[in-house]
Amino acid sequence: MNSSFISANDWISLTIRLTFASLVGGAIGWERQMTGRSAGIRTYMLISLGAAMFVMLPLQIPDFSSANALSRTIQGVATGVGFIGAGLILQQSNQLLSKPKIKGLTSAATIWVTAALGAAIGCGLWQMSLLGTIITLVILSGVKKLKKSLSINLDYPHKSALVRSQNKIENSSDLSQLH
Repeated sequence: MNSSFISANDWISLTIRLTFASLVGGAIGWERQMTGRSAGIRTYMLISLGAAMFVMLPLQIPDFSSANALSRTIQGVATGVGFIGAGLILQQSNQLLSKPKIKGLTSAATIWVTAALGAAIGCGLWQMSLLGTIITLVILSGVKKLKKSLSINLDYPHKSALVRSQNKIENSSDLSQLH
């Protein structure tokens, strides 16, 4: 028998894992909702909870001895959630504009990471899921603040370089007029 096995009658372990998965998803969803993103608290809670449940299913089988079954389950969750993220990107970029804009990449990536956190919680990997949640929240809120404080556009560094180059050209032309 696998040491990760969870008895279907172990209500405490089941409750802790599923509740923690929901709370982790809720924390990330709250950050996304507060920044006006289309997917919010409920979406992220459900994604994390669902991922935890899918991963916990093979752990419910008493004779579970194959890491392959768990690995295939995790692969299926990652693929399925990838489709949800792709749908979010397509939905946000499908506007009647002459030049369509790709939006939702960060939200799609965040949904994917949230599912990974739920899967980690479902496997009982508490430290990984806690650190993953903290790092995710720092990336989502901290990088945005860093971008604003440095007045740079980290999403499109080539545009920032182009603006700096144009400013240098304009400044050098001003200097040449002084002579």
